[in-house]
Amino acid sequence: MQTIQITETIRQKVADYLAEDENTPVTNMVQSLNLTEGEITLALPSTMVTHVKGSIAQTILEALPSWGKVTSIVISAGSVFEFKANFPKGKVAHGFYNLMGREGEMHGHLRLDLISDIAFVSKPFRGMESHYIGFYSAEGECVFKVYLGRDKKRQLFPEQVALFKAMKEELA
Repeated sequence: MQTIQITETIRQKVADYLAEDENTPVTNMVQSLNLTEGEITLALPSTMVTHVKGSIAQTILEALPSWGKVTSIVISAGSVFEFKANFPKGKVAHGFYNLMGREGEMHGHLRLDLISDIAFVSKPFRGMESHYIGFYSAEGECVFKVYLGRDKKRQLFPEQVALFKAMKEELA
């Protein structure tokens, strides 16, 4: 499968932008840089991103339900859909990875064969520590993201941070 290609020109554009504002969300950089979210994400400095192949998406998705409450985000045509709950268990059937969430959890059908790239991202979000796993198509479009959860005081769950870092190291 084709993957997102990152050139030195793209890396330099992203580096220049981050030098001005490191806290800007990647989604806000898309229009300014005239790049896809996937291109920008994969061009982040190695201190912020670990890139893995999309072919291991199912492995990641099967681990997420045990992590507890996370925030899953889908952006479609400029609208943002957020699901704050445990990531649902899933199973493969009829060419999809079928999310089988309980009431209040996310449901859906994912085409894992269209995920070419996955990024483990550790980048400040609006001035706060933030970690997420982004799933991208070969065209650089974000399919969805899973952010680590936060408690009522907006603090990350330390056990999720540890799981995120361990998975990133294992799969890199």
